[in-house]
Amino acid sequence: MTPHRVELPPPAKRLVLFVADGLRADKIYEPYHNTTSGQAEELAPFLLHKLRTEASWGVSHTRVPTESRPGHVAAIAGFYEDVSAVTKGWKMNPVEFDSVFNESRHTWSFGSPDILPMFAHGASDSSRVDTFMYGAEFEDFSGNGDRLDTWVFDRAHRFLEDAASRPQLREMMHQDQVVFFFHLLGIDTNGHGFKPYSQEYLNNIRHVDRGIQRLVASLDSFYGNDGQTAYVFTADHGMHDRGVHGDGHPDNTRTPLIAWGAGVARTDPLAPGKTAPGHDAFSRGWNLDQYERKDVNQADIAPLMTSLLGLNYPLNSVGTLPLSYLNTSREYRARSALANAQQVLEQYRVKHDQKLHTEMFFKPYAPLHRPDNLPDHMLDRIEQAIAAQRYDDAETECLKLVDLCLKGLRYFQRYDWLLLRSIVSAGYLGWIAHSLLYILREYVLSLAVSPRSARTRPIALLGLFVFAVFAAMFYRQGSPAMYYVYVAFPVYFWTDVLLQLPLIQQIAAAFSQTATRWRPVVFTATYVGILEALVYAYFDRRVYSIAFALLAVVWPLLVPPKVRRDRPGLLGMWAGLCLLTSVFTLLPVERNNHLGLVIAGGSLITLSGLAAWNYSAQFTLPPPGVSSKQAQHAVALDRLAILAQTLLVGVATVLGPLTSTETARRGALPRLNQLACWTVLIVSTVLPFVHSAVFGRSARDQHYLYRLVTIYLAFATPFVLLTISYESLFYFAYSAVLFLWLAIERALYHEQAEKQLLAPVHKTRLSQLASSDLSPRRLGINDMRTGIMFLFFVNVAFFGTGNVASLASFSLESVYRLITVFDPFAMSALLLFKIFIPFFLVSAVFGVLNRSLELPPFSLFLFVLSTTDVMTVNFFFLVRDDGSWLDIGMSISHFCISGLFVLFTIVLFVLSHALVGKVLIPTASSLKPKQR
Repeated sequence: MTPHRVELPPPAKRLVLFVADGLRADKIYEPYHNTTSGQAEELAPFLLHKLRTEASWGVSHTRVPTESRPGHVAAIAGFYEDVSAVTKGWKMNPVEFDSVFNESRHTWSFGSPDILPMFAHGASDSSRVDTFMYGAEFEDFSGNGDRLDTWVFDRAHRFLEDAASRPQLREMMHQDQVVFFFHLLGIDTNGHGFKPYSQEYLNNIRHVDRGIQRLVASLDSFYGNDGQTAYVFTADHGMHDRGVHGDGHPDNTRTPLIAWGAGVARTDPLAPGKTAPGHDAFSRGWNLDQYERKDVNQADIAPLMTSLLGLNYPLNSVGTLPLSYLNTSREYRARSALANAQQVLEQYRVKHDQKLHTEMFFKPYAPLHRPDNLPDHMLDRIEQAIAAQRYDDAETECLKLVDLCLKGLRYFQRYDWLLLRSIVSAGYLGWIAHSLLYILREYVLSLAVSPRSARTRPIALLGLFVFAVFAAMFYRQGSPAMYYVYVAFPVYFWTDVLLQLPLIQQIAAAFSQTATRWRPVVFTATYVGILEALVYAYFDRRVYSIAFALLAVVWPLLVPPKVRRDRPGLLGMWAGLCLLTSVFTLLPVERNNHLGLVIAGGSLITLSGLAAWNYSAQFTLPPPGVSSKQAQHAVALDRLAILAQTLLVGVATVLGPLTSTETARRGALPRLNQLACWTVLIVSTVLPFVHSAVFGRSARDQHYLYRLVTIYLAFATPFVLLTISYESLFYFAYSAVLFLWLAIERALYHEQAEKQLLAPVHKTRLSQLASSDLSPRRLGINDMRTGIMFLFFVNVAFFGTGNVASLASFSLESVYRLITVFDPFAMSALLLFKIFIPFFLVSAVFGVLNRSLELPPFSLFLFVLSTTDVMTVNFFFLVRDDGSWLDIGMSISHFCISGLFVLFTIVLFVLSHALVGKVLIPTASSLKPKQR
């Protein structure tokens, strides 16, 4: 692409960019009501003074993901990187890109090692960008983050002092088109560590304001107050009250923008009592109504800085130059708008030409092919208007051209949407049909030989022909390799479905001859209805509370009368614990640190562990073929293992809050506490896997209750360590409900099974994966209930204490007892580990339940796996790329979570076998001799 710039003298020789990482717009603009003095005060008096006297200002609207790297790329390079790029590296952008720094004559940057190297390494001449960074160990969330900003300001002042005694450096700094970039990470650090309403966060804003005031004075003095310096102050993203960011919540997407100095227009105030343009409910109460609020998109900041310095516009910039921020000659402003339009047009033309040369049935973007909107004609009209000094007309035409080009770019980005959506939808529906036919054939119907169509070859050739047609089209269009994968799936699945037409005919015939045809229809309709309710639950967690209430009241009424008579205590506990668990999905996902709830939850888990230890003699089995003394010794060791795990939970219950308290008191994570937390977490976590491996080698088979108790306690310890509020209470209630669900399902499968939960060895039979002596039964219509219950509990694990559709709903404060120095991958790994712990437990319980019901090992998992794509299809069509960034981000997150559920279900299946291993389970078959 050809770069474009304004061939006129620019208004500024140099530009200073301040980025206050993690600063919300409202926190700097609105008055702070000091509860001590009772007075309203400004947190940033210097910046607000500039706003009122010589600046243009507004709100810069960011896009998801609201993270540091994408935010800086948008502001400095002018383009929004793909959301998925965050997964390809936290600090370095995965693709090469042009930026204001790259186009400058020289850039000096000061700040964090997480941000500065990205722009230095991405420069066409690496010597053009100098970086001054503190060490990564400085980014410690346990202390006050303003020390990071202090380091930046002090280093900048030393740099100016050095320049006074170094003629070569001084000469470089006095050249035109130079940039100074100051990345101020303290506000973000304090927002994560203490929340954005804390005194640490608010005081850091004051600290930044004072630091900028001193630095601006030093820079102006260094340059002899020549009036040729432009200043821009903004933020990369905001901060939610939970102390997190990343999603599209307005607190994360609204950031401040204040620009002043050379080439920047001053905002003249209106008369008192009048409201200037641009204000809305968000800025009401800021006491800035007299001053026009000029909002921009974050990518618009890059062309603004480019215009002020007279640089080439970054090649990939999609920002629109905010003309109202400029105080230049009318011609310079108009030509800046023209250069901006030409640069965006270059990108449009590249996309247009790519599609033109590859698409078989190319359809251009119609609005730019109308006679009055042809780009060349529009450029001619702009040039003529500038030549005739009709600058307003030229600017209007430039803005129109930029808008059309941006819409054209979006048109080409979505060019294949209809085709791809159709192919992907066919793939999902084909998978559902294919997997359901497999389940019916293998696990429901009793068929000696699987019926296949006699026309195998024609059907296979038809599938091959369809794939070849699409492949030829994709090859002609130069489509990505994934397009071939997209079309391969529906072709394979639907070809296989057609090959099984005789089976479908058999199923239809058997159904027509069934006396109670309404029963499977009602069950299926109810199942699909529940799936749709679970879709809605992604948007409103209260659905789970309603579901728990129904399970508490309705299910005990629907069980057989004999079970109600024999097990009133079990059903009563089920109702009570379901109602208790229903409370958690009514609670807000925003959680402050509440050590009392942490201790309460940990104490309940510890007490439940002691109760299990007390009764463990009834479900702890000795090794077979040993003496009585050896058996007693083995049982004692097994019971000691439960007691040890319980004590670890107790230690975590005390150690976690103690570490938080000590960290807050000292301003740093105590090394001894950190070591103790890591030790307790690792020891407790590896116990179930070591336990399974040891008993697997020695061929000892544990009672399933013993195994589930050890898993429950093993993961309780890290969960309590990573808890900051009511999460441990949820873990206790959720686990209890899972155990009761297992007991009720076993009782329903065989009324005698519940009475044999603590059956001795000679009344049990070995239940293990791929056991040759088992004769699994067929899936029945009632097993649909078990499948949907499993799916329900998996979703509750997703949304019980937060919203997994956004990791931002889970506070990073959870990991501060283990690590406080900023490490995004380590912190995210710990946070994900905490989120996945309930899944470990539900997978283990479901693994035992699948064996208790004497079903083929993968049958129920496969049933759930195949039917959940009904939800995925829903979310696929709910994905949007317009509207608020919160809606866009959530729609993408929901689809990704639902789409990955297939893989996640397989992982849960493997995990259930890894955790449960070889266990002894009383089954219906083992009880038949007794019945006889």
